[in-house]
Amino acid sequence: MAFMMSDELLGTFVPIVVYWLYSGLYIVLDGKAMDNYRLHTRAEEDVKNIVSKITVVKGVLIQQAFQIAVSLSLFTIISDDSGTVKAQPSLLVMVLQFLVAMVVMDTWQYFIHRYMHLNKFLYKHVHSKHHTLVVPYAFGALYNHPLEGLLLDTVGGALSFLVSGMTPRTGIFFFSFATIKTVDDHCGLWLPGNILHVFFSNNSAYHDVHHQLYGSKYNFSQPFFVMWDKILGTYMPYSLETRKEGGFEARPIKKD
Repeated sequence: MAFMMSDELLGTFVPIVVYWLYSGLYIVLDGKAMDNYRLHTRAEEDVKNIVSKITVVKGVLIQQAFQIAVSLSLFTIISDDSGTVKAQPSLLVMVLQFLVAMVVMDTWQYFIHRYMHLNKFLYKHVHSKHHTLVVPYAFGALYNHPLEGLLLDTVGGALSFLVSGMTPRTGIFFFSFATIKTVDDHCGLWLPGNILHVFFSNNSAYHDVHHQLYGSKYNFSQPFFVMWDKILGTYMPYSLETRKEGGFEARPIKKD
């Protein structure tokens, strides 16, 4: 199969480019003015995060290398040797495929993510790496142990693609969107006018609660909906409070 400028090749690499461009946008915008929208102060980030940013960059690149390998292998296995490009379905069908893929990804990630918290061995040796970023930031969204990255993100993405029946071309847009959503959920900011907050209650504040010690047993859902948290009793509501020193705090509301 020829990969030169194919949908398969674009579907593999475009989401990675989107990851660094979108997270890079947050870096460019991260001036003093953004302190009014931070969910944690800069001092908190310096004290609570126990891993350097260069280490985070290296960790994300390693995960993305695994992601590339699995993606290209998957496309090779399911490819049509005739070289025929699969026709795009109607817009309605693509929307339905998007929704199915979102539900599949959310379902997979919820149960794998929650199990990594319940299993003490997996949490200590695998998932705790992601939680070294107590104060999340955009380009740390995919900072995981390689095993977690493979199971949670790469396998979850492959299942979403296969179950939904989307074409590689549709996959370019779906995985780019999922990447933007994941980065946004970890950006550590509550920005006014963020359109993702209009459509999704699973957002930067919701996921920030999970990254705090008091929320580690709650808000496992990612990256789109909160349905599994609500269905299975792991949903922790919060109120967004304004801090005196500027910015916001996602303060949990005690459950009855």
